[in-house]
Amino acid sequence: MNLKPFKIAFAGLKDGKHEFTYDIDNAFFEEFGFEEFNSSDINVVVTMDKRPTIMDLEFVATGVINVNCDLTNEPFDMPLEAQMDLIVKFGQEFNDENESLLILAHGEYEFYVSQYIYEMLVLAVPVKRVHPGIEDGTLESDIVKKLEELKPKPSFIEKQNEQQADPRWDILKELKTDNNL
Repeated sequence: MNLKPFKIAFAGLKDGKHEFTYDIDNAFFEEFGFEEFNSSDINVVVTMDKRPTIMDLEFVATGVINVNCDLTNEPFDMPLEAQMDLIVKFGQEFNDENESLLILAHGEYEFYVSQYIYEMLVLAVPVKRVHPGIEDGTLESDIVKKLEELKPKPSFIEKQNEQQADPRWDILKELKTDNNL
């Protein structure tokens, strides 16, 4: 995949709002050496508000990625939504050290948005990816059954402690403090 479509040549554009649409799949992520998704189908809309000395960009992404569950390793489709704002200004030299501010050198007429799209999408994925079937109990797999078998059982002492509560603690629970003093 070539990242050329992610280049925005703003020099010939009139002041005002402009919209750029990108369809993202795994080939996009492979350009960055990122191979954690089984598949991806994401739509990114970049809205640029161009003014004489500054440009405001809003990135909005919606779509689906297919990843493996961190608990069961079962693949599943995870909805993905992300939003990011970027301000583009002009200065003496190029500077992209600030994540929400891009400074282009005077005389520049284009820039790439691919790196910003990549970072926005990768950061939008939760650190822990859990299959929705695990959360609602509908996933049937050998791994889930084995996890249930290996789940720690409450010990005899823990059961006894739950049954024999010390009545002295009940009296302390009834104490109230007056915050108006």
